[in-house]
Amino acid sequence: MNWKSFLIGVSVGMVGGYAAKQIISQKTKVSPEKVLEHVKEQFKQNGPINGSWIHMKVEPYEQHQVQYQVYKGGISKNNDGNNEQYEFIADALTGTILDIRKLSENLVS
Repeated sequence: MNWKSFLIGVSVGMVGGYAAKQIISQKTKVSPEKVLEHVKEQFKQNGPINGSWIHMKVEPYEQHQVQYQVYKGGISKNNDGNNEQYEFIADALTGTILDIRKLSENLVS
């Protein structure tokens, strides 16, 4: 075997490996733990949080006529003695936060 054939084989193998990695990474979901950690970091910028949770199962979600696979979760934090709860929706493929909603307070009489 000569060097030219060897180098061509190595080059083709490297290009094929890189292409396979790119295809696999596009189809791989971010772990729910990483998504929750990202959301918590964002909320901690405005003060400490009390608790958090995330649903481990990916769910379909549509926003502005675009389909996503998402994780849903929640954050609770204390703001001036009031417990505030938020629900979030994050893209399962990128971890990007798509929506955050403050849950309404249940008034107990």
